[in-house]
Amino acid sequence: MNIRHTEHHNMSRIGWLRAAVLGANDGIVSTASIIVGVAAAAPGVGEVLLAGTAGLVAGAMSMAAGEYVSVSSQSDTEAADLAKERQELVDQPEEELEELAATFTKRGVDGPTALEVAKQLTLHDALGAHAREELGITETCTARPLQAAVTSAMTFVMGAAPPLIIVLIAPADQIGLFVSVATLGFLALLGSLGAFAGGAGIIRGAMRVTLWGAVAMAATAVVGSLFHAVV
Repeated sequence: MNIRHTEHHNMSRIGWLRAAVLGANDGIVSTASIIVGVAAAAPGVGEVLLAGTAGLVAGAMSMAAGEYVSVSSQSDTEAADLAKERQELVDQPEEELEELAATFTKRGVDGPTALEVAKQLTLHDALGAHAREELGITETCTARPLQAAVTSAMTFVMGAAPPLIIVLIAPADQIGLFVSVATLGFLALLGSLGAFAGGAGIIRGAMRVTLWGAVAMAATAVVGSLFHAVV
């Protein structure tokens, strides 16, 4: 009887999960911090909304551009290394075969077995084998600039929206307080979801995200209070 054993690993999500968590966290923290800082300067609801909305738009564009550029750099490096490895497989196949076999002996495989495995992998997909074993480049962790950019921008907007909504429903003289408390709740939820998706501890994930969010909002509140002006 044939039984198909299917496994789902958390690493399969790494391509988009990092960008999603970063975007959502930055969206909540930066937008809420702007709102709290501006609200501490005691302007009207309109000014707070304007500042928060401007922060949302600018932040989303910045996240998309930043992720695209940084991940593109990683992608370019991977492409350059693969091109070099491809040429080395043509110019010095024997040396590359020995190098591949050595990666297995370092893990405890005996010499003859390591060499045989290296030969079979080379026949099947030489470049793919060297990419995985020598360079550490796998399909799961391959850089995807556009995916990272779009994910970051979208999740930034999703993270920035709740603090702005709170501004609309909070009493005008307590915007900072309402946004701060609600944002800490949103951050705890985000940290928990991110940790759950990544297979990590939920409480620890929630605490580390909430802590830094609280520090950021406190810092901008101090700035707004000190200068008592729209910044």
